[in-house]
Amino acid sequence: MTQTANAAPGTGAAITARALTKSFHGTTVLHPTDLHVPAGEILVLLGPSGCGKTTLLRLIAGLERPDGPDMLRFDGEDVSGVPVERRNVGMVFQSYALFPNMTVGENVAYGLKVRGLPSAERRAEAGRLLALVGLEEHAGKRITAISGGQRQRCALARALAIKPRVLLLDEPLAALDAVLRERLRAEIGLLLREFGITAVYVTHDQAEAMAIGDRIAVMQAGRIAQIDRPEVIYHRPANDFVADFVGTMNRLAGPVRDGRLVLDGGDTRADLPTGGPDREAILCFRPEAVRLRDGPGEGAILARITATTFFGATQRLLAEVAGQVLRLDLPSGLTFRPGQLAAFSLEGPALLEFPRNG
Repeated sequence: MTQTANAAPGTGAAITARALTKSFHGTTVLHPTDLHVPAGEILVLLGPSGCGKTTLLRLIAGLERPDGPDMLRFDGEDVSGVPVERRNVGMVFQSYALFPNMTVGENVAYGLKVRGLPSAERRAEAGRLLALVGLEEHAGKRITAISGGQRQRCALARALAIKPRVLLLDEPLAALDAVLRERLRAEIGLLLREFGITAVYVTHDQAEAMAIGDRIAVMQAGRIAQIDRPEVIYHRPANDFVADFVGTMNRLAGPVRDGRLVLDGGDTRADLPTGGPDREAILCFRPEAVRLRDGPGEGAILARITATTFFGATQRLLAEVAGQVLRLDLPSGLTFRPGQLAAFSLEGPALLEFPRNG
């Protein structure tokens, strides 16, 4: 197959995968997976270590070969058997993979040099990209003379310089400190949308996924558990795993009888309507869905406060009800003390029910 031409600026290729599967030493790490990423979308692969997200990224890149029958297309073109160097993908890793013996500008222009662009065109394009990522004043510096955040922006500019059909990012912010990571995740999301590039972004950081992704694919044990917009993943998780992994989620487990989950821990208790069938179930709700109420009763949670943490306008409470731990977010103006009994209710359609063993 002949080498694919560069994508035009501001465009990306749609990615379509069918039944991608990968095993290592007889262990399946990615079960048959179907995936479609429209052109220009940022898809985040989110999940815990070992869930298959990096394996899926490497299959898209061509760094790994899938097992058995498969199909991977960029804009309808079958690239299943095309080696990584001919897929025209850009890659950004947490290790930066920059050349320490080159300047910032030379690193960004490196891929253009390999492709044979004249030096004047290379310098002009590298300068344009460095300006976009805020590094134009550092073009002549060695990589060792700039900070970690600047190195990651340099790596992003270098990956974009070749105008890839697809940009693949594998935990690009994992090596940075928390403050810098928070700032860069906003910058990266804005840059990718400005370029209109199709991007697949791997992370285990939920906040990063929410900030960057147009859609999020939550992965569990080699499968996609749910793929949807960030707000849908957060408010309408498809199963208990997604509910528990994305954001902070409270879980109350017990039997549902006559449409209610009733937990009795003596001086702590819960009485919550479910709307689901009678069964062993897990009721899930977010900490911010909780409101203080005057006393126990139908639809109430009576819990014992075990700890409080101040977060400016809000405070995070840890509480116990019938031997189960809850995390509750309430205004800081309310006063709670460890050992205190307090009654709470849930506001709005906050309660999600999942089978306890399903």
